[in-house]
Amino acid sequence: MATEEKLYSDIPPTKLRNKEEKFKPAKTNRFWLTIASLFFFNMLQNRFYAFRYTGVESYTQRDDKSPTILFAPHCNWWDGIVLYNIAHRICHKEIRLMVEELNRFPLLRRGGAYSVNKKSAQSAMKALQYSVDLLGDLRNLLFIFPQGIIRPPHFRPYIFQNGLSYIAQNAVKKYGKVNLIPVSIDYCFLRDNRPEVIVDFGERIELTDSKIDRKEFTKYLEAKLTKTSDNQFRNISQGNMDDYKILFKQHLKWYRRIEQRLKSIDLPDVSEV
Repeated sequence: MATEEKLYSDIPPTKLRNKEEKFKPAKTNRFWLTIASLFFFNMLQNRFYAFRYTGVESYTQRDDKSPTILFAPHCNWWDGIVLYNIAHRICHKEIRLMVEELNRFPLLRRGGAYSVNKKSAQSAMKALQYSVDLLGDLRNLLFIFPQGIIRPPHFRPYIFQNGLSYIAQNAVKKYGKVNLIPVSIDYCFLRDNRPEVIVDFGERIELTDSKIDRKEFTKYLEAKLTKTSDNQFRNISQGNMDDYKILFKQHLKWYRRIEQRLKSIDLPDVSEV
């Protein structure tokens, strides 16, 4: 009998492997970004019925002369693919995403990923400092998973590591201002036999004061993401989807089309026969 794999661990994989890995920055060019954009969009279309999103005004109405960080929970393998499509197809920016154990997926560097090694604080600091530097290029959109580890879907409470606050504080010191936007992602079945991707952009945070207490600011960011995710859960559970825009929506399968046709047929009332 096969041994059941442990789904979640409190220890980051680079600490578990205890292997020194050299820091690797993102390495993009137009050719690879085009390939990645087509490939990652096709992956979503093949697996999901629809991609719905709301609250994007938090992003579009930001001060676009200042760098922007989007932060989200991390619960499964699809999160990075979803964030890539948010960056390229909704926000029209190049994604920059911190990926642990990037040496196992080196091609992701071509799409905008860069490595982080949590084996030691010194190793992790290289990724944090690089994150601050890349925010200087406004073509980039930085995404952060501030929990620092994969957690189960709808896991509570959100507990962040201090990396996001460090990046934000030092970005303000360097650029004067930074926008932070919480993003909640859910994967659920609505009326189709395939799941849908649901994305909510939360309230934008504009940080201009670098003299913050990082621990207190981290708690503040935790609360903002919690509020975004709770609002999303409420919308899904009550079927309030009218305000969601659609990135893509599949055509109904043949058997679903037959089902719709059958529902539209008026059958005679047996009591009148």
